[in-house]
Amino acid sequence: MRLHLIGLLPGILLLSSLASAADGTPRFQRMDRNGDGVLTPEELGGPIFRELDRDGDGRVTVAEEAAFLTQRAGSQRGRAPVPDTVLIHRDIGYADTDQPRQRLDIYLPRQPRSDQPLPLIVFIHGGGWRQGDKQTGSRFAAEVAADGRYAVASIGYRLTGDAPWPAQIHDCKAAIRWLRAHAGEYGFDPEKIGVTGASAGGHLAAMLGTSAGSEELEGTLGNYVGISSRVACVVNQYGPANLLTMGGMHNRPDSPEAALLGGPVPDHKEAARAASPISYVTADDPPVMCIHGTADGIVPFAQSKELQAAIEKSGRKCILITVTGGGHGNFRNPAVPDRLRRFFDHHLHGEPSTLADEELAAGLPEQQ
Repeated sequence: MRLHLIGLLPGILLLSSLASAADGTPRFQRMDRNGDGVLTPEELGGPIFRELDRDGDGRVTVAEEAAFLTQRAGSQRGRAPVPDTVLIHRDIGYADTDQPRQRLDIYLPRQPRSDQPLPLIVFIHGGGWRQGDKQTGSRFAAEVAADGRYAVASIGYRLTGDAPWPAQIHDCKAAIRWLRAHAGEYGFDPEKIGVTGASAGGHLAAMLGTSAGSEELEGTLGNYVGISSRVACVVNQYGPANLLTMGGMHNRPDSPEAALLGGPVPDHKEAARAASPISYVTADDPPVMCIHGTADGIVPFAQSKELQAAIEKSGRKCILITVTGGGHGNFRNPAVPDRLRRFFDHHLHGEPSTLADEELAAGLPEQQ
């Protein structure tokens, strides 16, 4: 099975090449009226300035523009035509509500490689908990399902504009319960459910892994409250692990974390702690892999190191795939999704594995 979740797409290449230019994009150059290489609130203005001003210093640099464009391109990747070899069940409600975010899509191979129930991989989209949707996972889901060895579900959840924390994890757990309850109907194994997500989705995937048994995060959504929401394994792709140590722009009143918690992290420390996967680590957690770029300008690389340290302190192994020079996803190295594939193959299919902590380079030409 070949996964291209973190592969190159033409649109991303275009945005990245523009944003990496020494003087910024043409739009940046037009707005930089005094030609000093930075944008001020007067030159840019509005909510978009706060989005781009990642370090909160009151000015937007070319590098900050590049990081913003890469993130925006990343939120658009994954939307791709689905091959005829994949059957999709779309917009299935999992919470017994009319809330459109509480829906999931199931991708099934039309010709499974086995007559046994298939393992299920659940994808959780990113977007800072305030944007994005389950369609973001369509490319990943279609490619995995087309191989015939897995079923895939891409789940939606309420964004911060709908409800604050813990609504997001309540939704994810309700989705897992629904999927487990309907496993027989769709032909997958209820005991072999793995989960992955990117950025905010990585945070929620990690939370599913560490918080099994935490009643306050389980919620009461849907018709299957008595069914377990425990997952078999987790791949956290550059997601926050400890909201208290994110720092910088993440502590601002207009940050995604503030929207999640109902106010700035420094003023809501208990809520931040309760919304951090690291707070729930125990020795009986499922296997975890973290994938993170060392040059991530949105979620610090130290977040995955911190989660790994906490898991290993509990006596469990946490594999960390370090992408040297990698930003917030879009690593452009096929070895990265290969490690994700091997992790799921090992824990959901029982295949032998020698996976261990590893450093991979971002975007090396000889690896493409």
